[in-house]
Amino acid sequence: MSTSRGTVPPCTTVIPDRRKYVAELRKGSRVTGTARERLAADLKKKYSQGRSIRALAQETGRSYGFVHRMLSESGVTLRGRGGATRGKVKA
Repeated sequence: MSTSRGTVPPCTTVIPDRRKYVAELRKGSRVTGTARERLAADLKKKYSQGRSIRALAQETGRSYGFVHRMLSESGVTLRGRGGATRGKVKA
């Protein structure tokens, strides 16, 4: 398939209104080889843009643990947890 952005790999779907490529991965299916590398690169890019692991998991239809593992394997430095801390207030 060809688009204005070039040739689309066979394991992707083009969403015309958003112009995004979304990997067609069934939940629980094994991801190996180049598909795994592409998914890892995509997750790494989106995580570095500020998306949360939970948002990425929901978007890809994979589990939180799967996305966490893919990011860790890709060498991403994971952000700390957000929200209030339980320690003393710093002045």
